[in-house]
Amino acid sequence: MDIDVPSSFDERDWSRPVDGGPVRFAVLGLGWFAPDVAIPAIEESEFCETTVVVSGDREKAERVADETGVAHALTYDDYADGEASEAYDAVYVCTPNALHLPHVETAAELGKDVLCEKPLEANGERARKCVEACEAGGVELMTAYRMHTTRSIRWLRDVVQDGAIGDPVHTRGAFSYNLVAAGEDMDQWRLNPDLAGGGPLMDLGVYPLNTSRFVLGADPEAVHATTVEGPEGFDGLEKYCAFTMEFPDGAVAECDTGYQVAGDNYFEVGGTHGRIRVDVPFNVDADRTITVRKGGEEQVVEVAEPSEMVEEFDYFATGVLTDMELGPGGEHGYEDMRIVDAIYESGESGGRIEL
Repeated sequence: MDIDVPSSFDERDWSRPVDGGPVRFAVLGLGWFAPDVAIPAIEESEFCETTVVVSGDREKAERVADETGVAHALTYDDYADGEASEAYDAVYVCTPNALHLPHVETAAELGKDVLCEKPLEANGERARKCVEACEAGGVELMTAYRMHTTRSIRWLRDVVQDGAIGDPVHTRGAFSYNLVAAGEDMDQWRLNPDLAGGGPLMDLGVYPLNTSRFVLGADPEAVHATTVEGPEGFDGLEKYCAFTMEFPDGAVAECDTGYQVAGDNYFEVGGTHGRIRVDVPFNVDADRTITVRKGGEEQVVEVAEPSEMVEEFDYFATGVLTDMELGPGGEHGYEDMRIVDAIYESGESGGRIEL
């Protein structure tokens, strides 16, 4: 076997000298993810700091600011009015999907670079407006797909694109979570179609979708999907979605996701001469296992790597502070939403949709 899987990933393949900084962030949206994951990652990063937190609830903003030592606590209205805009250089948008656009538009008007959580918006039309706003404002827009800065996934992309398993034939991926069995509160924004734009496809399914595009280095030209509507509590949403994406060179991606199915979390690439599988690729800071099968041999490695959230923020800051091109950019995030729109169309019609 000529594929060597490292047991640890010790270097940033995008690293370069950085002068200036740190990039000062306003963090918008203070649900659990921002205070528990994003702000600690910013604190741990080399080139970033949090100077402003923003919430729809002033009391929550002040509490998070006090707990994290951040100087400025704003409401969304304060932020839209430009309050404390001199205190930050970039905006991290971590609000419900359908609220991304107005916050991105404000950042662009204020001349602030944007790191926006995935998916870029609740549908393709609104995602396109995010891109247009940042282009008009002359600011950077990066879609926050952690997989693009996860070192093991970057290694996988390089190995596949270098031809180590031959020509890619297919990807397979799944990301599901049974929130019903877990007893989660059904009154949450991810189950509100007006805020989420969809069900598990928008929350979880975009991970294998986007990782397929990233690893193959290509965009699909057609999709075919099946969506299963949910019971009570999933009004207007799917509870399960399976979809196939067809790529120009003949490769096919097969992905599935759900909110009422036993949890699954893997990504696999099969080629003409071998296959590589990553188990638990999509959880934040998960312990991942990489399995390579080639030439009748199998190699299984438990890999160690640093926090991909820290990598994501430092990667973004490096792009802002140097001439490094940032990816995935706004156009990349828009393309995902164009694909998602087609998946929902296919799920409704039962037909193959060309992109």
